[in-house]
Amino acid sequence: MGVLGAMIARGEDHRRVWALLGVEKPAGRVLIEEADLYPDALSCLRAATECGLVVGIAGNQPAGVEAQLRAAGFSPHFLASSAAWGVEKPSPEFFARVVAEAGREPGAILYVGDRLDNDVLPASAAGMRTAFVRRGPWGHLHAEQPEAHLADIRLDTLADLSDALVAGRSAEAQATS
Repeated sequence: MGVLGAMIARGEDHRRVWALLGVEKPAGRVLIEEADLYPDALSCLRAATECGLVVGIAGNQPAGVEAQLRAAGFSPHFLASSAAWGVEKPSPEFFARVVAEAGREPGAILYVGDRLDNDVLPASAAGMRTAFVRRGPWGHLHAEQPEAHLADIRLDTLADLSDALVAGRSAEAQATS
């Protein structure tokens, strides 16, 4: 874990960790189940959907992850992996695909991620608004970098985003009544 953390902190490709350790990459597919998710992930997606937002999940994941995430309880408007799209973050083509799938102008999209290099900076370059979540190994290490302040929103949890969405919906309802 220390080697992985050092690679992340230095901005290196974490997939090289196996070579640095001198061991074979584990064979087989990793299964994603509900127990693997952050406890506030599903409730955040539900809150966004209840607010009438288009919700999408797209990331650098292997083929087949879409079915696993749906089985774990995710039901977004679109769900895609880099393997299915044939393009991965941080390439501009990946973020152009997010915009196309969302069917919205880039400025109307809030891209949420825990990495500056793969999420916040390229999404911002694509014209999207960004939310940086200080969570997981990248989130905690990247939170210390000056670029973290370039995110439109900085969060510690997805529950913080859910709370903001619900508060915004309540304020909107009060303003229209």
